[in-house]
Amino acid sequence: MGAQGTLLIRGGTVVPMTEPGRFFTGDVLVQGNRIAAVGPSVPCPPGAQLLDASGMLVLPGFVQTHVHLVQALARHRAEGLALLDWLAQRIWPYEAALSAGEVAAAASLGIVELLTSGTTAALDMGTVRHHHAVFEAAAALGIRLVSGKCHMDRGERVPAGLLEDTEASLAAAEALGAKWHGACGDRLRYAVAPRFVLSCSRELLTGCVALARARGFLLHTHASENREETALVRSLTGQGNVAFLAELGLGGKDTVLAHCVHLEDEEYTLLARQGTGVAHCPGANLKLASGIADLPRLLAHGVRVGLGADGPPCNNRLSIFHEMALAGTLHNLRHGPGAVSPWTVLELATWRGAEVLGYGGELGKLAPGFLADLVVLAPSWSWEPWGDPATMVVFGAGAESVRHVVVDGRAVVVDGQLRTADVAEVRKQARAAAAALERRLGFA
Repeated sequence: MGAQGTLLIRGGTVVPMTEPGRFFTGDVLVQGNRIAAVGPSVPCPPGAQLLDASGMLVLPGFVQTHVHLVQALARHRAEGLALLDWLAQRIWPYEAALSAGEVAAAASLGIVELLTSGTTAALDMGTVRHHHAVFEAAAALGIRLVSGKCHMDRGERVPAGLLEDTEASLAAAEALGAKWHGACGDRLRYAVAPRFVLSCSRELLTGCVALARARGFLLHTHASENREETALVRSLTGQGNVAFLAELGLGGKDTVLAHCVHLEDEEYTLLARQGTGVAHCPGANLKLASGIADLPRLLAHGVRVGLGADGPPCNNRLSIFHEMALAGTLHNLRHGPGAVSPWTVLELATWRGAEVLGYGGELGKLAPGFLADLVVLAPSWSWEPWGDPATMVVFGAGAESVRHVVVDGRAVVVDGQLRTADVAEVRKQARAAAAALERRLGFA
């Protein structure tokens, strides 16, 4: 059941995400990499492969708008620190030490976790070197990935191993984009990814904008995640973080800003006016004590928002279910019960996230002509008695709920088992690579 062809997902409760509150018992027919039909009773074409979804929910595959696959080997090894110390003391030394093989092991581990927990598409930021290994892992494992090498050419606490020559950094990204953008039948795309203002010169940031716009790549960076970071940016530039990036061209429908926790009042309007995408990462923001982005305010302003788990060392999981549960509950503290409805949360994890990644109108809904990324969720005790599907998923589902996963028309997870890799070997390689890094870095 691995190749594209004709596939019928039969007999589930279909939640197409075409409008809030809509669901029905029915089928989804996939032909090639597109959805061909959705309805209460879709005829089964001769020779079609079948996925049984009876008693389960069928939804669009989940979309994450900000992850760091390359950081997977640092999971559980960067605890108890705020953002800037977390970067300087743990993450940057770790990234500087990575070999190509270790990048491959980290990416494979992260992608396996994403796929088996229902995330079918993600926007990823790598480190400065060996990014080809991330794309190679994504190509082999079957995820839909928008990704790019990280850019860094300045910063007092940045290790020498991560500081790049500005022109060489841009040239490396251009070469990666030329090879991987549109690869695997457009399942893989490139994103130009300067890390953040504090580690990028003005020349590098404007060069990233020029490269992305010339080649049609997405732009992806961090902004206003942490109070200290945001204050430093203002001291350096005289502006708010988002406003400064916008002045340099990092804003618009081709731009995704991760976090946006500490925004100035006018920056909400600026994000909405430019159409800039925001990745809301509540799990990581809580763990690093960065703060709580005002999701209801962003949505009220009309800002385009998706969800992201961020990195394994600042969340410890890449589960979209964790982010959905937080997005559906956390904002009640400031705005009152029901601040973000479960249907809105589910939209953030599907079609709204797809729009942020540049897939608007072709991903994130179960409708004819849309890309065939789907997830089938089995019931858990926390769903009983059955009720509203969005409430069940957002407040009661977890990675263990995932039964089947289809990406680009290909069944990559069937009956909870990954079909595109030997998971025991992925685990073995990840543990060996993490142990080697710990010996070199001197911390566990």
